[in-house]
Amino acid sequence: MFRKLTIFILFLMGLLIAACGGKKENTELKQSVLEKAKKVFAVLPDKMPGSENDTPERIALGKKLYFDANLSVDGSQSCNTCHDLSDGMAGVDNLPVSPGALGDDGTRNSPTVLNAGFQFVQFWDGREPDLKAQAGGPILNPIEMAMPSKEAVEVKLQNLPEYQEDFKVAFPGSKKPISFDNITEAIAAFERTLITHDRFDDFLNGDLNALSETEVKGLDLFITTGCITCHTGALLGGNMYQKMGLIKAYEDTVDTGRHMVTKNEADKFMFKVPTLRNVALTEPYFHEGAEESLKNSIIRMADMQLAKELNNLQALQIEKFLNTLTDKELAAAQKQ
Repeated sequence: MFRKLTIFILFLMGLLIAACGGKKENTELKQSVLEKAKKVFAVLPDKMPGSENDTPERIALGKKLYFDANLSVDGSQSCNTCHDLSDGMAGVDNLPVSPGALGDDGTRNSPTVLNAGFQFVQFWDGREPDLKAQAGGPILNPIEMAMPSKEAVEVKLQNLPEYQEDFKVAFPGSKKPISFDNITEAIAAFERTLITHDRFDDFLNGDLNALSETEVKGLDLFITTGCITCHTGALLGGNMYQKMGLIKAYEDTVDTGRHMVTKNEADKFMFKVPTLRNVALTEPYFHEGAEESLKNSIIRMADMQLAKELNNLQALQIEKFLNTLTDKELAAAQKQ
């Protein structure tokens, strides 16, 4: 009896030692990868550039305008139509390209508006420098909201009684409160509040338990595979242009990206590198929304941009890591 008890105790001690060893090894792995990550990534700041002049009244007006279909020619579309923030959506419509107010489809995928103000330029081709300039683009674009002119937008809102006081309060002292300039400034003020909070930032802040071992292995693969060639910084993207099809040509040769703005031959097929924050919720992927699967996007990008062949397990691990970039509230909404 005593011999059996001794063997059982030794067995339990062995399990305990093994468990402690595994935990130590797990912690060492996470700490090591964290140190690598801190060299190339950053936590999202609490405030966006330009927000120092935003007031609660201006933000409230911007939110009202963002959801108002009166900004489109026929009253059928708002900013939220293509950059959906309702019901746990991640600031996109999850369509390859979006239909406009008059029924024509756009030519590029609608990117997320979440964290957009942290990017170095706006739109896939970088044709606008900031959120304010970006906000006016779709309103006047003939394929999108299709308003004929800035003046037409102003007149339309001036004829809506509910906006009279809102603009006066949001822009006190303005000689012409309901102006196109103030409209875009208010929308930008609201969009500057759209900052997300995810588990990856918790990890970067030192919480090793914020990510599982599988997610950390995916992060390590993301770094060592070379994805950080383009996806760096607080947004894991959004801070540079890169050629789509850097090593192996991409199939879409019609959309020449940045080149369509600059006419510079060196800019052919150059696009703004998209942010990967909330990427698990912003499918389909690529500038024309050609790829529905995040895992397949990972495999294709590694092949085209890095000449790296990822196996299924590696792609799945990286995908697991990318899921940690989802805002916590949005992640919770997905589970409901």
